[in-house]
Amino acid sequence: MRGPLKPCLISVAVVGVLIAALPWDTPRDGREAPAGGNEAATDASASTAPRLLMYCAAGIKNPVEKLAKAYEKEYGTTVRLEYGGSGTLLSRLRVAKLGDLYLAADASFIEIARARDLVAEVVPIAIMRPVIAVRKGNPHRIASLDDLLHEDVETSLANPDVASIGKQTRILLTRLGKWDAIEAAATARGVFKPTVNEVANDVKLGAVAAGIVWDATVNQYPELEAVEIEGAADFTKQVTVGVLRSAQDPRAALHFARYLGARDKGAPVFERMGFKPIRGDAWADRPEIVYYSGAVNRTAIQETIRDFERREGVRVTTVYNGCGILVGQMKLGQRPDVYHSCDRSFMRGIEELFDEATPITATPMVILVARGNPHGIARLEDLTQPGLKIGLANEQQSALGKLTADLLQELGIYDQVQRNVVANAPTADLLVNQIRTGSLDAVVVYEANTSVARERLELIPINHARATATQTFAIGKSSPHKQTAARLLTVIQSAPSRQRFRQAGFNWKTTPK
Repeated sequence: MRGPLKPCLISVAVVGVLIAALPWDTPRDGREAPAGGNEAATDASASTAPRLLMYCAAGIKNPVEKLAKAYEKEYGTTVRLEYGGSGTLLSRLRVAKLGDLYLAADASFIEIARARDLVAEVVPIAIMRPVIAVRKGNPHRIASLDDLLHEDVETSLANPDVASIGKQTRILLTRLGKWDAIEAAATARGVFKPTVNEVANDVKLGAVAAGIVWDATVNQYPELEAVEIEGAADFTKQVTVGVLRSAQDPRAALHFARYLGARDKGAPVFERMGFKPIRGDAWADRPEIVYYSGAVNRTAIQETIRDFERREGVRVTTVYNGCGILVGQMKLGQRPDVYHSCDRSFMRGIEELFDEATPITATPMVILVARGNPHGIARLEDLTQPGLKIGLANEQQSALGKLTADLLQELGIYDQVQRNVVANAPTADLLVNQIRTGSLDAVVVYEANTSVARERLELIPINHARATATQTFAIGKSSPHKQTAARLLTVIQSAPSRQRFRQAGFNWKTTPK
């Protein structure tokens, strides 16, 4: 070969090798060219099936790999797994800004990822705690952390800057006042490794006498046994999978995340492989959340719920009504997954059906009158004027009605106002509709009920400390989809949702997540 042709061909060959070696060789539309480059041979269903890229902590490899294969067989979705220490993976996904899921060996890395806006939703999977790993039979008679300081004991530790177990080992041992000594001993006589599996392998092969790993790691090695670390019993950490902001198909990513955490899908596999699973949701290809809500919340939440359904691939069946009616239905045996109350007072009598209720918003009660306020109404006492046509919410059927009745009783005007009441409705929406038609002179409603009527009507504030309703969100104890419901609460607490609540006349009560 003569002239410039030879170096050109060499350059082309080098470029070809470099391109072939690139780690991101799978096209992000989820399709690979078939062997031999014959794209026509690609199966049509395979070409359209989602493909997911998941960053997975090395210590969680065995169950995740098994579940990924089962999931692909069941749903046709390929899950490509990238392994490493939790910290290493976090650095990798920050740089690459590619991928769909990130499974960390402890939730602190997920929280870092969330703080950097890399992760959207999270699904808890299992819990683990640090232990000392020794060979079966414990030949060096290691019984405590102090024994790791003996001259004849070489110890392997995971690197605190790249592996979850290394990070948690440093935190735990620092808390116990033993980190400096054990770190120095490990540096002098042992080694630091990038993953928990490499620490376990050092012990298994006899390269070291001991290593600090997760209890679940020891459970996966028949050659090893665990020595408990005094003070670590309550130092459990959560294995958590996060759906990345970079996910091109969040619905598909969430589907697999739910599969991993489901009590009847992923959990049994994790348990068989030595992990202690968290009780997850019951598996459903498309879960249904039954959502009982006071009618006052409808305007503020309906768009958020629609967004949640689209992203999660779930169905939310909403039932809006007066909270008195909803509570009555629950006392007769109905069991919603979520109850979003009109006021916290309407949790009484059904508390045992729900986990602890979260106060999320508040809305003041107001008097609604025709524009121009033709009857000069300025306060509740003015509703006693003879000849007025007043509309109030039913005190047995709604939180608004009960709050209104209690307030009128406290002011000593309950009977006088009742003489003017010509409409007694189960929800405030019905009262707003009636005053818009001119059939009523005044109604008592929540400010949140008035967003559709403010151009034609006037709001009269009720200046009383008790003229405010606080809305709560509670998840049913018997719900098979508690984690999904908890993610819905997180979405309701998000910035876009908070803005919708404010526009509807609510004030925010809780610190957003």
